[in-house]
Amino acid sequence: MVSAEFLQELPKCEHHLHLEGTLEPDLLFPLVKRNNITLPDDFPKSVEELNEKYKQFRDLQDFLDYYYTGTNVLIKEQDFFDLAWAYFQKAHKQGLVHAEVFYDPQSHTSRGISIETVTKGFQRACDKALIEFKITSKLIMCLLRHIEPEECLKTIEEATPFIKDGTISALGLDSAEKPFPPNLFVECYQKASSLNENLRLTAHAGEEGTAQYVSDALDLLQVTRIDHGINSQYDDELLDRLARDQILLTICPLSNVKLQVVQSVSELPLQKFLDRNVPFSLNSDDPAYFGGYILENYVQVSKDFPHWDHKTWGRIAKNAINGSWCENKRKNDLLNKVDQIVIKYSQ
Repeated sequence: MVSAEFLQELPKCEHHLHLEGTLEPDLLFPLVKRNNITLPDDFPKSVEELNEKYKQFRDLQDFLDYYYTGTNVLIKEQDFFDLAWAYFQKAHKQGLVHAEVFYDPQSHTSRGISIETVTKGFQRACDKALIEFKITSKLIMCLLRHIEPEECLKTIEEATPFIKDGTISALGLDSAEKPFPPNLFVECYQKASSLNENLRLTAHAGEEGTAQYVSDALDLLQVTRIDHGINSQYDDELLDRLARDQILLTICPLSNVKLQVVQSVSELPLQKFLDRNVPFSLNSDDPAYFGGYILENYVQVSKDFPHWDHKTWGRIAKNAINGSWCENKRKNDLLNKVDQIVIKYSQ
């Protein structure tokens, strides 16, 4: 097994991180006080109680119930900035060099908060991360698939200025997969794409949903990346396609265990994906709720796949870089850094 020091130094790109999912209890309760929020009667009353709850979600829906309650404490632009900046500070210490982060404006616009307030707060944190930590980043606006597609189209309309000027770099689709298949959102994806020809497209698929959800996201939504995608393992033709087209799967190991998609990280088809040349990155999803940021995910995978050597980890890091939506010069610089770290620890 490789050392924790090696994994910490390895340049990391994160592609599957929900900013709202980084709301730690030690920030949540101060925001409750700052914004005079009333939490549900059955909500934990302290940081300690809430941390304990986060250790034992029954399933995806149980997690989402707490997740959406948590979003209610975010009101002002400064709240969104504070949330994202706390994430960048933590991830910087873990070797993060590039982040393409999700956010869910509908969780906030449904409460009367403008998409401008949310987006500007998050973008300010991205800008600060570049200046202070040299972390490059992209904002990915996600649609909540449990919300009617007609409402999602309205969200795209509201986001038009940010899509057109590139502040929003990509469109995503999250929340519970079932029973909300990709075909429901074809018009939404077409509308967003028409606003900016450089807009990137991704979607959650193949976590709860079958491999067919992955294929449909590729065919119907025209995405070039799949978030989760672990159920692709059951479709050989799809695996061939993912390898041929180098479609990145953004896998979230600790999240998959916490939500009981698998019982342990060792059950994830990571070795199969490597053997089939299917690129994937390792990500933290909603780290405040799932017990680990990006480095904790890397470390746990190394424990469950102890035969992976420095070269294999270098390959994983390079796949994450190559699958990123940053500029080629940035990619080349990061690829060179990976080589340097691998050589350093292989001697």
